[in-house]
Amino acid sequence: MPNLSAALGYTKQMIVLLTGDNTFETQRELTRISAAFSGQAEVIDGSGLETRQLPDLLMGATLFAATRLVIIKGLSENKSVWADFGPWLERVSSDIQLVLVETKPDKRTATYKALKQHAQVVESVAWTDRDARRAEQWVIEEAQRQALTLDPKNAQLLVARVGFDQWALFRALEKLVLVDNVTPAVIESLIDATPAENVFNLFDAALRGNVARVVQMVRDLELTEDPYRLFALLSGQAFQLAAVIFAGPADAVAKDFAVHPYAVSKLTTLAAQQGRSGAQRIITAFAQADDDMKLSRAEPWFLIERTLLRVATKK
Repeated sequence: MPNLSAALGYTKQMIVLLTGDNTFETQRELTRISAAFSGQAEVIDGSGLETRQLPDLLMGATLFAATRLVIIKGLSENKSVWADFGPWLERVSSDIQLVLVETKPDKRTATYKALKQHAQVVESVAWTDRDARRAEQWVIEEAQRQALTLDPKNAQLLVARVGFDQWALFRALEKLVLVDNVTPAVIESLIDATPAENVFNLFDAALRGNVARVVQMVRDLELTEDPYRLFALLSGQAFQLAAVIFAGPADAVAKDFAVHPYAVSKLTTLAAQQGRSGAQRIITAFAQADDDMKLSRAEPWFLIERTLLRVATKK
């Protein structure tokens, strides 16, 4: 049998558990395993599997193939079979390469503990703000894979606009591949902004005192956004602004408060204009709005607009 385990860089028997909430990385690893196998993979829906099927599934070759790649997805959702599965790991035939795909298996179960002993566990965790630089580097490298040149500045802009979901970043790159010359203007015209980016633009308009734009953006966002979620994002922007003003150098803010460097760079000029007194005024306005929302003193969209207008008019 070809040593697929060694070819893929795994150190244990060819039983692999792909887990974690980063489904993009999980799918890419699964694709890599399938591509390295010379035959046709058997993909099994674990939610419909029965214990009586395990011997045929795990204990040897078939008449049609000397080796098999068996991929079982979502087995942990099948509580009874998942509970029975642990002891079978020691009985998996050496002719079978077994891959389990589980987004969030219960790590307290005996089966998961058995997998830790007998399988190579590959956990892919979704990126957050703290992975900003990693995401930007990945975007540059993934762009190269797609024959697209993306400089660090444009990569930073793309991540700031799209966020940290790798599927969304991958789809954004697929759009940009169709363009001859990628520029910031092209990115802004082709790639839809995430709610967080829209919120930044709204907060930016308030900080710049653009009352008309604030009112119009609130009206537009009211059609598609949840007001409580929007207010939480706006409050985050206010906190980031205060961090930039009070916490010192931009690099320290990005590192200590897990704020994207691109967001810090955009806030720096506005922070200088506001100063410490401006930051205190803004935080006070948001704190008052937060209390009003919790006590239902007014309709949430009214409170959002009133708070932003207070920021814009410095009242």
